[in-house]
Amino acid sequence: MNLTQEQIFSISDEEQFNTTALRVFQHQASACTVYNEFIKGLNIDPLDVKHVSQIPFLPVEFFKSHKVVSSTDAAEMIFTSSGTTGITTSSHYITDMSWYVNSFRNAFRLFYGDIEKYTVLALLPSYLEREGSSLIYMVEDLIARSNNSDSGFFLYNHDELYLQLKKQQKNKKPTLLIGVTYALLDFIENFSINFPELIVMETGGMKGKRKEMIRPELHATLCKGFGVDAIQSEYGMTELLSQAYSKGEGIFNCPPWMKVMIRDTNDPMSLIEGDKAGGINIIDLANINSCSFIAVQDLGKVFDDNSFEVLGRFDNADIRGCNLLIA
Repeated sequence: MNLTQEQIFSISDEEQFNTTALRVFQHQASACTVYNEFIKGLNIDPLDVKHVSQIPFLPVEFFKSHKVVSSTDAAEMIFTSSGTTGITTSSHYITDMSWYVNSFRNAFRLFYGDIEKYTVLALLPSYLEREGSSLIYMVEDLIARSNNSDSGFFLYNHDELYLQLKKQQKNKKPTLLIGVTYALLDFIENFSINFPELIVMETGGMKGKRKEMIRPELHATLCKGFGVDAIQSEYGMTELLSQAYSKGEGIFNCPPWMKVMIRDTNDPMSLIEGDKAGGINIIDLANINSCSFIAVQDLGKVFDDNSFEVLGRFDNADIRGCNLLIA
């Protein structure tokens, strides 16, 4: 594949995106064995695919049972998903880590500017306590590149986090607190702070630690606890090398090399348009060495400006019945 990172990360319009996506599809349709077999099973000839809307999306579950790669190079890193006991986790074999690093660095810069202006505080206990987290890899890099001795990870030492937040507020330093949802809730049960300038970014997930909450209730609780007007969010997963960001209200935007589309829950090969809810399909062109076209188990809708909202998840216990857990 002769597409360079510079070509992918400099995509600036929809036409450029679509042309590049079709090139990546033709490459992965032959180079990725798992994807190739999946396409054959659908009786689709890759040469007949002339438009992005015709590209088949690989169900994300294949990352649990197969090695999804489009490169013959050895893996430099294997990212794994979190999972409770007895649950099969996903593995994403990364043959060139620079694609991931440049994807998250470029996306962060696009949405938030220069990392060096921030103090980066991370409250990600469940991720820190296991190996293979792509989120921890990204946040470690952001912390290191903030060049700030106050930046760092916190486990359950909430008193130290509270003091650090107060220090940053006193120093009027732009501060990013990135945390897994249940840990942010745990923190504000014991500490309350009124820090309107703080960026609170939740990465989603109760990880079985707390009862699920609907987003408006969750964000209202967090806003009150931190004294902020909005809760920001990061949308990413083990199987992707790119992330979307929300500045509030649960509305996400993708970087220019990533796109979300919506599939019909009753006919997974059909896309739906307008702001109707359906299954989320993701094109992530940074996944050039695995698979860039993935059907995930989130339910959502896309708006006219290509922003999107995540409404919930399919119940993994009975995926075929399309039971929905609206979280």
